[in-house]
Amino acid sequence: MTTGDAGSAPAKSASGFAAYGALLALLVGLSLGALVGSRSAGALGVASFVGTLWLNALKMTVIPLVVALLVVGIAKSQEAAAAGRIASRSVLWIVIICTLSAAFGAAAILLLTSLFPLSRGTAAGLQSALAGVEQKSSAPLPGIAEFFKGVIPDNVFAAATNGDILPLVVFAVLFALALANISSTGRAAVVTLFEAIADALLVIIGWVLAIAALGVLALAYTVGAAAGGAAFAGLGHYVVLISLIGIVVTLAAYPLAAIAGGCGMIRFSRALIAPQTVAISTRSSIASLPAMLTATRVLGIREQVADVTLPIAVALFRATGPAMNTAVAFYVAHWLGLHPSLAQMIAATAVGALMSYGAVSLPGEVSFISSIAPIALALGVPIAPLGLLVAVEMIPDIFRTVGNVTHDVMLAVIVDKRSGSGPES
Repeated sequence: MTTGDAGSAPAKSASGFAAYGALLALLVGLSLGALVGSRSAGALGVASFVGTLWLNALKMTVIPLVVALLVVGIAKSQEAAAAGRIASRSVLWIVIICTLSAAFGAAAILLLTSLFPLSRGTAAGLQSALAGVEQKSSAPLPGIAEFFKGVIPDNVFAAATNGDILPLVVFAVLFALALANISSTGRAAVVTLFEAIADALLVIIGWVLAIAALGVLALAYTVGAAAGGAAFAGLGHYVVLISLIGIVVTLAAYPLAAIAGGCGMIRFSRALIAPQTVAISTRSSIASLPAMLTATRVLGIREQVADVTLPIAVALFRATGPAMNTAVAFYVAHWLGLHPSLAQMIAATAVGALMSYGAVSLPGEVSFISSIAPIALALGVPIAPLGLLVAVEMIPDIFRTVGNVTHDVMLAVIVDKRSGSGPES
Protein backbone atom coordinates (compact mmCIF):
# COMPACT_ATOMS: atom_id res chain seq x y z
CA MET A 1 0.00 0.00 0.00
CA THR A 2 1.53 3.24 -1.03
CA THR A 3 -0.38 5.30 1.50
CA GLY A 4 0.91 5.16 5.05
CA ASP A 5 -0.10 6.86 8.24
CA ALA A 6 3.00 8.91 8.16
CA GLY A 7 3.65 9.50 4.52
CA SER A 8 5.89 12.22 3.23
CA ALA A 9 6.26 15.43 5.17
CA PRO A 10 4.30 17.51 2.69
CA ALA A 11 1.51 14.94 2.59
CA LYS A 12 1.40 14.81 6.36
CA SER A 13 1.30 18.59 6.55
CA ALA A 14 -1.49 18.77 3.97
CA SER A 15 -3.47 16.16 5.89
CA GLY A 16 -3.09 18.21 9.07
CA PHE A 17 -4.27 21.40 7.38
CA ALA A 18 -7.27 19.51 5.91
CA ALA A 19 -8.20 18.18 9.35
CA TYR A 20 -8.08 21.65 10.92
CA GLY A 21 -9.99 23.05 7.94
CA ALA A 22 -12.74 20.47 8.35
CA LEU A 23 -12.99 21.22 12.07
CA LEU A 24 -13.22 24.96 11.38
CA ALA A 25 -15.84 24.33 8.68
CA LEU A 26 -17.86 22.26 11.15
CA LEU A 27 -17.88 25.02 13.74
CA VAL A 28 -18.71 27.74 11.18
CA GLY A 29 -21.39 25.64 9.50
CA LEU A 30 -23.14 24.73 12.72
CA SER A 31 -23.01 28.33 13.94
CA LEU A 32 -24.33 29.80 10.67
CA GLY A 33 -27.02 27.14 10.46
CA ALA A 34 -28.18 27.81 14.00
CA LEU A 35 -28.24 31.60 13.42
CA VAL A 36 -29.55 31.84 9.86
CA GLY A 37 -30.43 28.42 8.47
CA SER A 38 -34.19 28.08 8.88
CA ARG A 39 -34.76 31.69 7.69
CA SER A 40 -32.97 31.14 4.36
CA ALA A 41 -34.64 28.35 2.41
CA GLY A 42 -32.44 28.92 -0.64
CA ALA A 43 -29.17 28.59 1.26
CA LEU A 44 -30.51 25.56 3.07
CA GLY A 45 -31.42 23.89 -0.21
CA VAL A 46 -27.98 24.53 -1.68
CA ALA A 47 -26.26 23.26 1.47
CA SER A 48 -28.36 20.08 1.46
CA PHE A 49 -27.56 19.49 -2.22
CA VAL A 50 -23.80 20.02 -1.80
CA GLY A 51 -23.69 17.95 1.40
CA THR A 52 -25.52 15.04 -0.24
CA LEU A 53 -23.17 15.08 -3.25
CA TRP A 54 -20.13 15.00 -0.95
CA LEU A 55 -21.57 12.14 1.09
CA ASN A 56 -22.33 10.14 -2.06
CA ALA A 57 -18.74 10.66 -3.21
CA LEU A 58 -17.52 9.20 0.09
CA LYS A 59 -19.93 6.28 0.03
CA MET A 60 -19.28 5.15 -3.55
CA THR A 61 -15.84 3.74 -2.66
CA VAL A 62 -16.81 1.86 0.50
CA ILE A 63 -17.81 -1.56 -0.87
CA PRO A 64 -14.92 -2.10 -3.33
CA LEU A 65 -12.42 -0.60 -0.87
CA VAL A 66 -13.49 -3.01 1.89
CA VAL A 67 -12.83 -6.03 -0.34
CA ALA A 68 -9.51 -4.70 -1.66
CA LEU A 69 -8.14 -3.72 1.76
CA LEU A 70 -9.13 -7.04 3.33
CA VAL A 71 -7.55 -9.11 0.57
CA VAL A 72 -4.31 -7.11 0.69
CA GLY A 73 -4.17 -6.85 4.48
CA ILE A 74 -4.83 -10.52 5.19
CA ALA A 75 -2.46 -11.64 2.43
CA LYS A 76 0.29 -9.51 3.96
CA SER A 77 -0.54 -10.87 7.43
CA GLN A 78 -0.16 -14.41 6.10
CA GLU A 79 3.18 -13.50 4.57
CA ALA A 80 4.31 -11.99 7.87
CA ALA A 81 3.17 -15.04 9.85
CA ALA A 82 5.05 -17.33 7.48
CA ALA A 83 8.28 -15.42 8.08
CA GLY A 84 9.08 -17.29 11.30
CA ARG A 85 8.00 -18.09 14.84
CA ILE A 86 8.35 -14.55 16.15
CA ALA A 87 6.29 -13.12 13.29
CA SER A 88 3.60 -15.80 13.58
CA ARG A 89 3.27 -15.22 17.33
CA SER A 90 2.94 -11.49 16.67
CA VAL A 91 0.16 -12.02 14.13
CA LEU A 92 -1.67 -14.45 16.44
CA TRP A 93 -1.65 -11.94 19.29
CA ILE A 94 -2.82 -9.22 16.91
CA VAL A 95 -5.86 -11.31 15.94
CA ILE A 96 -6.70 -12.13 19.57
CA ILE A 97 -6.39 -8.55 20.82
CA CYS A 98 -8.29 -7.04 17.88
CA THR A 99 -11.17 -9.50 18.38
CA LEU A 100 -11.39 -8.67 22.08
CA SER A 101 -11.10 -4.97 21.26
CA ALA A 102 -14.12 -5.05 18.91
CA ALA A 103 -16.25 -6.91 21.46
CA PHE A 104 -15.20 -4.47 24.20
CA GLY A 105 -16.02 -1.45 22.03
CA ALA A 106 -19.56 -2.68 21.36
CA ALA A 107 -20.22 -3.54 25.01
CA ALA A 108 -18.62 -0.36 26.34
CA ILE A 109 -20.53 2.07 24.13
CA LEU A 110 -23.83 0.33 24.91
CA LEU A 111 -23.05 0.71 28.62
CA LEU A 112 -21.85 4.31 28.33
CA THR A 113 -24.82 5.49 26.24
CA SER A 114 -27.12 3.76 28.75
CA LEU A 115 -25.45 5.45 31.73
CA PHE A 116 -24.83 8.81 30.01
CA PRO A 117 -27.38 9.15 27.20
CA LEU A 118 -27.85 12.22 25.07
CA SER A 119 -30.44 14.52 26.59
CA ARG A 120 -33.88 14.13 25.02
CA GLY A 121 -33.80 17.62 23.58
CA THR A 122 -30.35 17.14 22.04
CA ALA A 123 -31.26 13.73 20.64
CA ALA A 124 -34.52 14.99 19.16
CA GLY A 125 -32.80 17.97 17.54
CA LEU A 126 -30.06 15.83 15.98
CA GLN A 127 -32.52 13.21 14.74
CA SER A 128 -34.62 15.90 13.10
CA ALA A 129 -31.54 17.49 11.54
CA LEU A 130 -30.04 14.30 10.18
CA ALA A 131 -33.41 13.18 8.84
CA GLY A 132 -33.04 15.99 6.34
CA VAL A 133 -29.66 14.70 5.21
CA GLU A 134 -30.13 10.95 5.12
CA GLN A 135 -32.14 8.42 7.10
CA LYS A 136 -31.72 5.50 4.75
CA SER A 137 -30.52 2.37 6.51
CA SER A 138 -30.39 -1.28 5.64
CA ALA A 139 -33.36 -3.47 6.51
CA PRO A 140 -33.17 -5.16 9.91
CA LEU A 141 -31.90 -8.71 9.94
CA PRO A 142 -34.79 -11.14 10.64
CA GLY A 143 -33.24 -13.08 13.51
CA ILE A 144 -30.30 -15.08 14.81
CA ALA A 145 -31.01 -18.19 12.70
CA GLU A 146 -31.41 -16.20 9.50
CA PHE A 147 -28.37 -14.15 10.44
CA PHE A 148 -26.12 -17.21 10.51
CA LYS A 149 -27.64 -18.48 7.26
CA GLY A 150 -26.80 -15.17 5.62
CA VAL A 151 -23.18 -15.07 6.76
CA ILE A 152 -22.15 -17.15 3.73
CA PRO A 153 -23.37 -15.30 0.60
CA ASP A 154 -25.07 -17.30 -2.14
CA ASN A 155 -24.19 -14.50 -4.55
CA VAL A 156 -21.30 -12.23 -3.64
CA PHE A 157 -22.20 -9.68 -6.32
CA ALA A 158 -25.76 -9.45 -5.00
CA ALA A 159 -24.37 -8.97 -1.49
CA ALA A 160 -22.22 -6.10 -2.74
CA THR A 161 -25.15 -4.53 -4.59
CA ASN A 162 -27.45 -4.81 -1.57
CA GLY A 163 -24.84 -3.52 0.86
CA ASP A 164 -24.85 -6.81 2.83
CA ILE A 165 -21.46 -6.11 4.30
CA LEU A 166 -20.85 -9.10 6.61
CA PRO A 167 -21.27 -11.78 3.89
CA LEU A 168 -19.06 -9.67 1.65
CA VAL A 169 -16.39 -9.41 4.36
CA VAL A 170 -16.56 -13.18 4.96
CA PHE A 171 -16.07 -13.82 1.25
CA ALA A 172 -13.12 -11.42 1.11
CA VAL A 173 -11.48 -13.12 4.11
CA LEU A 174 -11.95 -16.59 2.62
CA PHE A 175 -10.66 -15.39 -0.75
CA ALA A 176 -7.57 -13.87 0.89
CA LEU A 177 -6.90 -17.05 2.87
CA ALA A 178 -7.30 -19.14 -0.29
CA LEU A 179 -4.53 -17.15 -1.98
CA ALA A 180 -2.03 -18.88 0.32
CA ASN A 181 -2.84 -22.16 -1.44
CA ILE A 182 -2.13 -21.10 -5.01
CA SER A 183 1.17 -20.60 -6.78
CA SER A 184 3.38 -17.79 -5.54
CA THR A 185 3.27 -16.19 -8.99
CA GLY A 186 -0.52 -16.22 -9.09
CA ARG A 187 -0.80 -15.00 -5.50
CA ALA A 188 1.57 -12.12 -6.14
CA ALA A 189 -0.37 -11.11 -9.27
CA VAL A 190 -3.73 -11.14 -7.46
CA VAL A 191 -2.43 -9.25 -4.41
CA THR A 192 -0.74 -6.69 -6.66
CA LEU A 193 -4.02 -6.19 -8.56
CA PHE A 194 -6.04 -5.65 -5.38
CA GLU A 195 -3.33 -3.42 -3.95
CA ALA A 196 -3.50 -1.25 -7.08
CA ILE A 197 -7.31 -1.14 -6.85
CA ALA A 198 -7.10 -0.12 -3.19
CA ASP A 199 -4.51 2.54 -3.95
CA ALA A 200 -6.69 4.00 -6.72
CA LEU A 201 -9.73 4.06 -4.43
CA LEU A 202 -7.68 5.72 -1.71
CA VAL A 203 -6.67 8.40 -4.20
CA ILE A 204 -10.37 9.04 -4.88
CA ILE A 205 -11.06 9.26 -1.14
CA GLY A 206 -8.12 11.64 -0.85
CA TRP A 207 -9.68 13.85 -3.51
CA VAL A 208 -13.02 13.80 -1.71
CA LEU A 209 -11.40 14.57 1.65
CA ALA A 210 -9.40 17.38 0.04
CA ILE A 211 -12.69 19.27 -0.22
CA ALA A 212 -13.86 18.05 3.18
CA ALA A 213 -14.14 21.63 4.41
CA LEU A 214 -16.78 22.37 1.75
CA GLY A 215 -18.70 19.13 2.34
CA VAL A 216 -18.59 19.44 6.11
CA LEU A 217 -19.60 23.10 5.93
CA ALA A 218 -22.67 22.19 3.87
CA LEU A 219 -23.65 19.29 6.13
CA ALA A 220 -23.02 21.30 9.30
CA TYR A 221 -25.12 24.18 8.00
CA THR A 222 -28.01 21.79 7.34
CA VAL A 223 -27.71 20.16 10.75
CA GLY A 224 -27.23 23.47 12.57
CA ALA A 225 -30.36 24.90 10.94
CA ALA A 226 -32.48 22.06 12.29
CA ALA A 227 -30.75 21.24 15.57
CA GLY A 228 -29.29 24.60 16.66
CA GLY A 229 -27.08 24.37 19.75
CA ALA A 230 -27.99 20.71 20.22
CA ALA A 231 -25.49 19.86 17.48
CA PHE A 232 -22.58 21.17 19.56
CA ALA A 233 -23.76 19.24 22.61
CA GLY A 234 -24.13 16.05 20.57
CA LEU A 235 -20.64 16.30 19.08
CA GLY A 236 -19.12 17.01 22.50
CA HIS A 237 -20.91 13.99 23.96
CA TYR A 238 -19.59 11.85 21.09
CA VAL A 239 -15.97 12.99 21.46
CA VAL A 240 -15.94 12.34 25.21
CA LEU A 241 -17.44 8.84 25.04
CA ILE A 242 -15.36 7.62 22.08
CA SER A 243 -12.16 9.06 23.55
CA LEU A 244 -12.94 7.39 26.89
CA ILE A 245 -13.14 4.00 25.16
CA GLY A 246 -9.75 4.66 23.56
CA ILE A 247 -8.28 5.53 26.96
CA VAL A 248 -9.61 2.31 28.53
CA VAL A 249 -8.19 0.20 25.69
CA THR A 250 -4.84 1.96 26.14
CA LEU A 251 -4.81 1.29 29.88
CA ALA A 252 -5.51 -2.40 29.23
CA ALA A 253 -2.01 -2.70 27.73
CA TYR A 254 -0.38 -2.19 31.13
CA PRO A 255 -1.80 -5.24 32.97
CA LEU A 256 -1.43 -7.28 29.76
CA ALA A 257 2.27 -6.42 29.63
CA ALA A 258 2.59 -7.40 33.30
CA ILE A 259 0.54 -10.61 33.19
CA ALA A 260 1.33 -12.00 29.73
CA GLY A 261 4.72 -10.34 29.28
CA GLY A 262 6.14 -10.39 32.79
CA CYS A 263 7.04 -6.71 32.64
CA GLY A 264 6.43 -4.53 35.67
CA MET A 265 3.86 -1.80 35.03
CA ILE A 266 6.05 0.96 36.47
CA ARG A 267 8.95 0.06 34.16
CA PHE A 268 6.55 -0.26 31.26
CA SER A 269 4.99 3.14 32.02
CA ARG A 270 8.36 4.90 32.19
CA ALA A 271 9.56 3.35 28.94
CA LEU A 272 6.38 4.47 27.13
CA ILE A 273 6.68 8.17 27.99
CA ALA A 274 8.76 9.07 24.92
CA PRO A 275 6.76 7.02 22.33
CA GLN A 276 3.46 8.32 23.70
CA THR A 277 4.73 11.90 23.54
CA VAL A 278 5.64 11.46 19.88
CA ALA A 279 2.25 9.82 19.24
CA ILE A 280 0.37 12.76 20.75
CA SER A 281 2.30 15.31 18.71
CA THR A 282 2.23 13.46 15.37
CA ARG A 283 -0.85 11.18 15.49
CA SER A 284 1.33 8.68 13.61
CA SER A 285 2.45 5.22 14.67
CA ILE A 286 5.13 5.18 11.99
CA ALA A 287 6.62 8.45 13.26
CA SER A 288 6.66 6.91 16.75
CA LEU A 289 8.56 3.79 15.63
CA PRO A 290 12.10 5.04 16.50
CA ALA A 291 10.93 5.98 19.99
CA MET A 292 9.23 2.59 20.35
CA LEU A 293 12.43 0.79 19.39
CA THR A 294 14.28 2.80 22.04
CA ALA A 295 11.62 1.84 24.59
CA THR A 296 12.10 -1.86 23.84
CA ARG A 297 15.83 -1.50 24.40
CA VAL A 298 15.13 0.13 27.78
CA LEU A 299 12.83 -2.79 28.67
CA GLY A 300 15.49 -5.32 27.74
CA ILE A 301 13.59 -6.85 24.84
CA ARG A 302 15.85 -8.79 22.50
CA GLU A 303 16.68 -6.91 19.32
CA GLN A 304 15.68 -9.80 17.05
CA VAL A 305 12.20 -9.73 18.62
CA ALA A 306 11.73 -5.96 18.60
CA ASP A 307 13.11 -5.61 15.07
CA VAL A 308 10.52 -8.10 13.76
CA THR A 309 7.51 -7.47 16.01
CA LEU A 310 7.41 -3.66 15.99
CA PRO A 311 7.44 -3.19 12.19
CA ILE A 312 4.68 -5.83 11.90
CA ALA A 313 2.71 -4.10 14.66
CA VAL A 314 3.09 -0.65 13.10
CA ALA A 315 1.99 -1.98 9.71
CA LEU A 316 -0.86 -4.27 10.82
CA PHE A 317 -1.83 -3.74 14.47
CA ARG A 318 -4.52 -1.21 15.46
CA ALA A 319 -5.47 -2.20 19.01
CA THR A 320 -7.77 0.79 19.60
CA GLY A 321 -9.27 0.64 16.11
CA PRO A 322 -11.75 -2.24 16.52
CA ALA A 323 -13.07 -0.87 19.83
CA MET A 324 -13.35 2.76 18.76
CA ASN A 325 -14.59 2.04 15.22
CA THR A 326 -17.30 -0.31 16.47
CA ALA A 327 -18.22 2.18 19.16
CA VAL A 328 -18.63 4.97 16.58
CA ALA A 329 -21.13 2.92 14.57
CA PHE A 330 -23.07 2.00 17.72
CA TYR A 331 -22.98 5.64 18.80
CA VAL A 332 -24.52 6.72 15.49
CA ALA A 333 -27.40 4.32 16.18
CA HIS A 334 -27.83 5.93 19.62
CA TRP A 335 -27.59 9.40 18.06
CA LEU A 336 -30.40 8.63 15.62
CA GLY A 337 -32.59 6.78 18.10
CA LEU A 338 -32.23 3.49 16.22
CA HIS A 339 -32.39 0.11 17.95
CA PRO A 340 -30.46 -2.51 16.00
CA SER A 341 -31.37 -6.15 16.50
CA LEU A 342 -29.09 -8.56 18.33
CA ALA A 343 -28.17 -10.10 14.96
CA GLN A 344 -27.15 -6.70 13.61
CA MET A 345 -25.05 -5.98 16.69
CA ILE A 346 -23.28 -9.34 16.31
CA ALA A 347 -22.73 -8.65 12.61
CA ALA A 348 -21.33 -5.17 13.26
CA THR A 349 -18.97 -6.44 15.96
CA ALA A 350 -17.79 -9.26 13.69
CA VAL A 351 -17.14 -6.79 10.85
CA GLY A 352 -15.27 -4.51 13.26
CA ALA A 353 -12.99 -7.39 14.24
CA LEU A 354 -12.54 -8.81 10.72
CA MET A 355 -11.75 -5.41 9.22
CA SER A 356 -8.92 -5.02 11.73
CA TYR A 357 -7.10 -8.25 10.84
CA GLY A 358 -4.16 -7.06 8.82
CA ALA A 359 -5.50 -3.50 8.63
CA VAL A 360 -3.12 -1.52 6.47
CA SER A 361 -1.64 1.77 7.59
CA LEU A 362 -3.76 4.72 6.45
CA PRO A 363 -4.12 8.39 7.42
CA GLY A 364 -6.58 8.88 10.29
CA GLU A 365 -9.36 10.58 8.35
CA VAL A 366 -9.18 8.05 5.47
CA SER A 367 -9.14 5.16 7.93
CA PHE A 368 -12.14 6.67 9.73
CA ILE A 369 -14.32 6.38 6.62
CA SER A 370 -12.96 3.10 5.24
CA SER A 371 -13.09 1.29 8.60
CA ILE A 372 -16.33 2.55 10.15
CA ALA A 373 -18.64 2.70 7.13
CA PRO A 374 -18.69 -1.13 6.75
CA ILE A 375 -19.50 -1.51 10.47
CA ALA A 376 -22.33 1.02 10.16
CA LEU A 377 -23.73 -0.83 7.15
CA ALA A 378 -23.66 -4.12 9.06
CA LEU A 379 -25.39 -2.44 12.02
CA GLY A 380 -28.10 -1.10 9.73
CA VAL A 381 -27.47 2.59 10.37
CA PRO A 382 -26.89 5.36 7.79
CA ILE A 383 -23.34 6.57 7.30
CA ALA A 384 -24.24 10.23 6.70
CA PRO A 385 -23.29 11.22 10.29
CA LEU A 386 -19.74 10.05 9.55
CA GLY A 387 -19.44 13.06 7.25
CA LEU A 388 -19.78 15.28 10.32
CA LEU A 389 -17.89 13.10 12.77
CA VAL A 390 -14.82 12.96 10.54
CA ALA A 391 -14.40 16.68 11.21
CA VAL A 392 -13.79 16.05 14.93
CA GLU A 393 -11.82 12.81 14.40
CA MET A 394 -8.53 14.58 15.06
CA ILE A 395 -9.41 14.60 18.79
CA PRO A 396 -10.22 10.86 19.26
CA ASP A 397 -7.40 10.09 16.81
CA ILE A 398 -4.88 11.29 19.40
CA PHE A 399 -6.14 8.62 21.80
CA ARG A 400 -6.21 6.07 18.97
CA THR A 401 -2.53 6.66 18.19
CA VAL A 402 -1.38 6.71 21.82
CA GLY A 403 -3.23 3.45 22.41
CA ASN A 404 -1.82 1.83 19.29
CA VAL A 405 1.74 2.80 20.18
CA THR A 406 1.29 1.51 23.73
CA HIS A 407 -0.07 -1.82 22.49
CA ASP A 408 2.69 -2.11 19.88
CA VAL A 409 5.33 -2.03 22.61
CA MET A 410 3.22 -4.33 24.78
CA LEU A 411 3.07 -6.81 21.88
CA ALA A 412 6.87 -6.83 21.67
CA VAL A 413 7.05 -7.48 25.43
CA ILE A 414 4.64 -10.42 25.22
CA VAL A 415 6.21 -11.99 22.13
CA ASP A 416 9.66 -11.67 23.70
CA LYS A 417 8.44 -13.37 26.86
CA ARG A 418 6.66 -16.16 24.97
CA SER A 419 9.57 -16.70 22.60
CA GLY A 420 12.22 -17.15 25.27
CA SER A 421 13.77 -14.90 27.87
CA GLY A 422 11.91 -11.67 28.50
CA PRO A 423 12.50 -8.54 30.51
CA GLU A 424 12.68 -8.88 34.22
CA SER A 425 9.85 -7.24 36.13
